[in-house]
Amino acid sequence: MRRKMAAGNWKMNGLQSNLAELKALAQEFGNADCDILICPPATLIHSAASTTADAVDIGGQDCHQSETGAHTGDISAQMLKDAGATHVILGHSERREDHDESDHDVRHKAVAAIHAGLKTVICCGETLEEREANNTLDIIGGQLAGSIPDTVTGENLIVAYEPIWAIGTGKVPTLDQIGEVHDFIRARLERRFGEGVGRSTRILYGGSVKPGNAADIFGVSNVDGALVGGASLKAEDFGQIITALAAS
Repeated sequence: MRRKMAAGNWKMNGLQSNLAELKALAQEFGNADCDILICPPATLIHSAASTTADAVDIGGQDCHQSETGAHTGDISAQMLKDAGATHVILGHSERREDHDESDHDVRHKAVAAIHAGLKTVICCGETLEEREANNTLDIIGGQLAGSIPDTVTGENLIVAYEPIWAIGTGKVPTLDQIGEVHDFIRARLERRFGEGVGRSTRILYGGSVKPGNAADIFGVSNVDGALVGGASLKAEDFGQIITALAAS
């Protein structure tokens, strides 16, 4: 059985004072019937890991593909691990768009992250134009093939489907659309890696997940949890999503 996961991406939000939200989350949901992951900005990783005391996993939002080197401003996977992270998000659409990251870049970062002992949350998703042109599955298939390295296992790989047009917009695909993509991802993983890896890899949905729609989304085929943006910044809001996931 795949263990469900509620993951929160704080993006470029959060100061030391915001760790109170994380502490409240850990205290109330530390024994929840699902895994909880929070990916704060890099400046908070060490403090966040110390605050949660293993009740909540802490992850990075990106890493460099090299272990060390002259890469001013970048952070290696080993540095994330050393700071207390257990996971890292890779290939988020905002990284792909704002920093021109390619599938090739994401794959090499994933190799580095796995080598450092981190679990990878690899993101994929289509634009509104691609959705309207009925190219969604072709786009997702290409991203999966190009971004995921051959060395993954069901333990170190988590896939997050995030339709770009739904991130932070309040727009959400229909449940049938979400199910179609998640079923497709599962089938692709099984075909490439075999049933063992394919069936044990968790597939999260992300894109305007809120307390009001979480339960319906978690009832969709092959949705093993969520990667949540803004709603993960407040323990009260994220807690409702965790409760919905644990009950699904």
